[in-house]
Amino acid sequence: MHIVELLTPAYESAWLPWAVQYFFLAGIATGAALLAAACAWAPRGSAMARLLPAAVLVLAVSAIAAPVSLLADLHQPARFWHFYAHFTPWSWMSVGALLLPVFVGLALAFVLAWWLGRPQWLRWLAPLLAVSALTITAYTGAELMAVRSRPLWNTLWVPLNLALTGWLATVGCMLVTARFLPARHRPDAGALQALRVLGLALALCLLAMVAVWAVAGWLGQGRSFQAALQLWQQFPVWRLSMLGSAGAGAALLWALVRGGHRMACPRYTLALGLGLAAAAWAFRWALFMGVQGVPKYGAGLYIYHMPLGGDGLLGMLGVAGLCIALVTLATWALELFPARSAAARAV
Repeated sequence: MHIVELLTPAYESAWLPWAVQYFFLAGIATGAALLAAACAWAPRGSAMARLLPAAVLVLAVSAIAAPVSLLADLHQPARFWHFYAHFTPWSWMSVGALLLPVFVGLALAFVLAWWLGRPQWLRWLAPLLAVSALTITAYTGAELMAVRSRPLWNTLWVPLNLALTGWLATVGCMLVTARFLPARHRPDAGALQALRVLGLALALCLLAMVAVWAVAGWLGQGRSFQAALQLWQQFPVWRLSMLGSAGAGAALLWALVRGGHRMACPRYTLALGLGLAAAAWAFRWALFMGVQGVPKYGAGLYIYHMPLGGDGLLGMLGVAGLCIALVTLATWALELFPARSAAARAV
């Protein structure tokens, strides 16, 4: 009798919690860019136009914080120049290294145009910003979908899920940050109502997409559904996670449907906004960190212990602190320079 013992080497996760932060903030940034571009062309005084300050604030914060998270996820942040010195056009990560600076530059130019009160500049920049946001949406989704060894990633449903959940998080972040804007820029109940309708439309699109994914999977048209079904059947922790996700999604959908008369309530909009953002973040945590715990070959699950230092909890808290600091600086600047604030309001 011959005994062959297989040893499994220990290795670090390919995606660190920094990646969760980056894809979360990138999704928010693209959603804010698309909404801000639409608001720039909205009729003056309309509900969409009144949402522009909140969209600009979320765009500014997320467009600055997202690249910070990406650099930290590179394990060796100083090696980012390798993407430019050794460009590989068949790599989505390398392509993204070209797309991301363009998007950040256009986003900051759009924010500056709003700050200076230049409506014509906003309308010129809006189409470019929208196209650039769509390229970031495509690159971030394709970067994950390109991994053929993992059926849960190698599917067209992943980019669509990332896009819709990211844009829902944009709605949530706008509901949260709008309350910190100066009163003259704060969206009124009518504008928040339009934002709720947008969130409801995105949630219904997400629900329809999940239904199509499930039906296609039952008909044998998708490996991702079969992989998810296997996790449901074999691992109670995944079963509990999926049930929790379904319950949270149903609660948020109910809140969006029934919240029409409550959008003037600050506590309600705060809870709804935090819920939408938290759901989008939790989806990315399960997609990145949870799926990495599923072996490509073999049985069982890999157990992930999140470090408390910069590669784990402390890093995530640092990104959250950076976003809070940016919101504080932006609102302080709007209060400190009322002339600029009035010019921006006139857009």
